[in-house]
Amino acid sequence: MQKARSPLTLGWEAARANAVPALIIQAIMLALLIAFYTSRSVSTILSQLAEFKRAHGLAFVIIASVAAGALIPELFLIIFFQRGRPKGRNLRNLLFTVPVWGFDGALVDLLYRGEAALLGDMVSVPVVFGKICIDQLGYNVFFAAPFGVLTYEWKNNGVSLRPVRELFTWRHYRDKILPTLLATWAVWVPLMAIIYSLPLALQFPLFGLALSFWVLLLTYMTNRFAGEIEAGSPLALATAKL
Repeated sequence: MQKARSPLTLGWEAARANAVPALIIQAIMLALLIAFYTSRSVSTILSQLAEFKRAHGLAFVIIASVAAGALIPELFLIIFFQRGRPKGRNLRNLLFTVPVWGFDGALVDLLYRGEAALLGDMVSVPVVFGKICIDQLGYNVFFAAPFGVLTYEWKNNGVSLRPVRELFTWRHYRDKILPTLLATWAVWVPLMAIIYSLPLALQFPLFGLALSFWVLLLTYMTNRFAGEIEAGSPLALATAKL
């Protein structure tokens, strides 16, 4: 019988398995940050995106979240794992992921605006550090990670109430939420430092760019817990059975 892995081991394995894609998305985001402050053309384009987001508000947030968190990953699954052939499960997946990520995106945008109201919209080390702490040590620990794992476990268990009953136990948090948090911090702490170094109106649009990758990682971890993916499987296999 295979020896059970500790939460620290699971978190480390997930972070290590996804190190390359994480570094790629972090490098892209860092390049955009540098270009925003050094290139007039890039700054103009991103500023127009910020104005578009300001003009359309919540509608932009929900549409961007659904596209990044639900539509793009499902299209990736169809194209690369189903040979371009849509199946009934793809529609079932979207019926689940569209409202989940629409709701999640609205909360993230509310978080960013709340942090700006509390700490300000200026870019400085204390402000950026404070926002990262609120985001990763508050919002993520007490809501985002438990909510993300719960929703996908709920779906993977056939809309069963068992994951809901287990949610408030220390064993569940230790075995499932803690590894997710460790993998989250490895990916998102650097990303949040980049995102919070931009004006408020650009923070959510750039969050959306990173969201598709995170959905693949989250799906990998929750399917791993459900026994759908063997240890050491590539990240992309997380989308093969949603």
